[in-house]
Amino acid sequence: MFVNINDVKNGMTVIIDGKLCQIQDFQHVKPGKGAAIVKLKLRNLKTGAITVESYNSTIKVEKAHIDKKPMTYLYKDGTNYIFMDSETYEQVSVPEVQVEEEKKFLKENLEIKINFYNGEIIGLDLPEKIEFEIIDTTEAVKGNTTNNAQKDATIETGYVVKVPLFINQGEHIIISTIDGKYSSRA
Repeated sequence: MFVNINDVKNGMTVIIDGKLCQIQDFQHVKPGKGAAIVKLKLRNLKTGAITVESYNSTIKVEKAHIDKKPMTYLYKDGTNYIFMDSETYEQVSVPEVQVEEEKKFLKENLEIKINFYNGEIIGLDLPEKIEFEIIDTTEAVKGNTTNNAQKDATIETGYVVKVPLFINQGEHIIISTIDGKYSSRA
């Protein structure tokens, strides 16, 4: 299925120049002279490379059909992450290079969706917000009450996030997987 390049959206998966890409960002540009162009920030789903390309606003791009399958994260085995199909109990192994961005949020028994294109795994869809336990944090310094003061906290996956000073070790917080920032207490 082809769509006009003016109708693309963030997160859409398309085939451009024979490459399977996800649109990270797009911008319509109308220069003073000449035809309008569309600037796309594309992430190649096979290599992970991010590029910025400009296209004439009159072209059409092929929209890729992506299958999403609900799965449960089980564990890490060396350099592979093991997921289980929630319905058939079939296990799938995903190489670490394919989950480079998502691995900081993967914890056991997390329900996610794995994206397939022509039967090949191309990525993960995480929940928008996930609850984590703080396993280590620095102590707040008395009198350090400037606007929006924050400190570092390490969550159970090893990821370090900035949290407000009142958050302590052992507490549960909610982190946005979109930007990797503290959202609220759990």
